[in-house]
Amino acid sequence: MDSLAALPPPSERRLALRVTPEAQRALRQGHPWLFDRAIVSQSAAGQPGDLAVIFDERRRFVAIGLYDPASPIRVRVLQQGAPAAIDAAFFAGRLAAAVARRAALAGQETSGYRLVHGEGDGLSGLVIDRYDRVLVLKLYSTAWLPHLHQLLAGLAQVAPAEAVVLRLSRTVQRQPAALHGLADGATLAGTLTANPVIFRENGLRFEADVLHGQKTGFFLDQRENRARVEGLAAGREMLNVFAYTGGFSLYAARGGAPAVVSLDSSAPALAAAGRNFELNRHWPGVAAARHDLLVEDAFAGLARLAKAGRRFDLAVVDPPAFAKQQSEIPAALHSYRRLAALALGVLRPGGVLVMASCSSRVSAEEFFAAVDRGAARARRRLHQLARTGHPVDHPIGLAEGAYLKCLVAVAEE
Repeated sequence: MDSLAALPPPSERRLALRVTPEAQRALRQGHPWLFDRAIVSQSAAGQPGDLAVIFDERRRFVAIGLYDPASPIRVRVLQQGAPAAIDAAFFAGRLAAAVARRAALAGQETSGYRLVHGEGDGLSGLVIDRYDRVLVLKLYSTAWLPHLHQLLAGLAQVAPAEAVVLRLSRTVQRQPAALHGLADGATLAGTLTANPVIFRENGLRFEADVLHGQKTGFFLDQRENRARVEGLAAGREMLNVFAYTGGFSLYAARGGAPAVVSLDSSAPALAAAGRNFELNRHWPGVAAARHDLLVEDAFAGLARLAKAGRRFDLAVVDPPAFAKQQSEIPAALHSYRRLAALALGVLRPGGVLVMASCSSRVSAEEFFAAVDRGAARARRRLHQLARTGHPVDHPIGLAEGAYLKCLVAVAEE
């Protein structure tokens, strides 16, 4: 763990904070964030990772968490209601509980899944993804840095791995002075012998670029929706828009889609999609399917395919987050409407549309309404088959964390 040598140990000092009545109520109801504007008084200036104890006006304990002076989320709450020692044993306990929640996944021929989902597992600002024998630990706050030694010790107990790789959010990367020499892609423990890492999902083999790939190398949250697409794919020509490394495409092929088109603006991502198909040629459906790669902007590509008269029986549209801040919501909803209309423009009557959103700022109701308006624009009616949300390894720990929603619908005339 030489890469951790320069990290400061957790401070023995505890910050004492008093907060507004509204914040007290939210914390007592289990909300895992304390915002800077809710702090009424503070005993001292804090450093990243200091333990902050929150009291009410009668000096009664409310919560304890990790202090982050650079973030509007000033405290990442770890414990509410009753005091607790935040130490190696505490982290090991939270990690063990997270591992236990996912025990069933291993029986599904799955070695790639989210091991810790931040607030949903009581570890706000921390994500850990498993890719077979490699763990990828992603930080969304520098407050975690002084606690990495204890966290890794807990991981070694409950989820042994050949290597633990560090990934950092963009916000954290913009704070180099707080990183003490650590960088995105650093190996925190063990040895990373190969990248990309090969893992299994429902028996299919995929590669994950754990050093440079989006998120931690793969979009693990769509596993259940990919399986649903496989069940719908038999005999259907399929278009996968925003295909990335071809997850939906590969499931559709195994499910019996005779032809699959993966469309994405990233040539390297589509090259990975091609390699993922090669990893799975032993599946008869994958070996039989024709797989075409289109490097193209999604909006332009859909319009071009429609103009050329291309039609499909199954279309998956899984765009990136269009609204990362409040001001972007109207534009995001407009984009969802456009995409729905464009996708329906290349779907045959009776074709299936699978459309998802990962924008947490766009509510499920707003998203589904936008898709309906897009269908109206395309003069098509949608017969809903399912609406889905988060899989078991992405538990929701707060309302703002419910980002994933997906519609499965038959496109009628």
